[in-house]
Amino acid sequence: MTTKKQIKIWVDGCFDTMHYGHANALRQAKEMGDYLVVGVHSDKEIELNKGPTVLKNNERYAAVAACKWVDEVVEDAPYLTSIEYLDKYNCDFCVHGDDVTTLADGTDCYSVVKNAGRYKECKRTEGVSTTDLVKRMLLRKSQPKGSKAVADDAYTTERLKLFANNKPPKEGDRIVYVDGSFDMFHAGHANFLAKVKEEGTFVIVGVHGDDTLEKADSRYPILNVQERALSVLACRYVDDIILDSPLVIDQSFIDKHKIDIVCNAVLENADRYKAAIETGKYKFIPNQLENISSESVIDRIVKDYEL
Repeated sequence: MTTKKQIKIWVDGCFDTMHYGHANALRQAKEMGDYLVVGVHSDKEIELNKGPTVLKNNERYAAVAACKWVDEVVEDAPYLTSIEYLDKYNCDFCVHGDDVTTLADGTDCYSVVKNAGRYKECKRTEGVSTTDLVKRMLLRKSQPKGSKAVADDAYTTERLKLFANNKPPKEGDRIVYVDGSFDMFHAGHANFLAKVKEEGTFVIVGVHGDDTLEKADSRYPILNVQERALSVLACRYVDDIILDSPLVIDQSFIDKHKIDIVCNAVLENADRYKAAIETGKYKFIPNQLENISSESVIDRIVKDYEL
């Protein structure tokens, strides 16, 4: 019996402020083969060819590693994709979106692998780009309340289906529940969810709705609830989500979803989990990456664009 050859794919990029468009590109690339290797450029390489990054090396490496379609991360990958690197990691071909990426001198970063016939393209995700997200952040800077981000429901619904695991919890699973806004999903979120996964075998994430967050925080998130849900679903530590989840987790909610433990990273919010606390089903998991949060990422980006 002949063993089918494993097809290995190479994808590289900056992955600065990684969003669901990046995740969707990785999803599409993974569908073209069996094993996905992702090269992430260093801060130095990016600054030389494109400009300074918002997130630093380790933050970007961690965000990519948390994506469920990624099998291996190569740190400090060269900006010019070479045959040598594809061969070094036994990759059959390289995949990139249908946009042009160039070196500082204008050279196509993928010219070498294109000429060698080892290049394929995936479709760019409509409705999201780093430029668009920056515009939203700058708007909130001028209008503190911000505005409610609107998504194309048809596109978003289809993407949610593509990103979903579609696997319900099995009998005997220990179900862990966490909730939050998960705006501008970053390495801190991924680190927290990795710790959450250690508490059980099936992780459900509640993603608060836009209006719920506006009432609680007096401003809208940068990404709408569907967009934030996509980023959460792309995380390898997440098994399922609940859209528009409630702020207060009562006993009926715990019973309905058969939750064994509720985890949280903000002690100030513990009163929202009173039912879980009283029944011994609550655990506080402190943030291990205190220097990164949704607000700090937004502040960094706005600061860069104001310079």
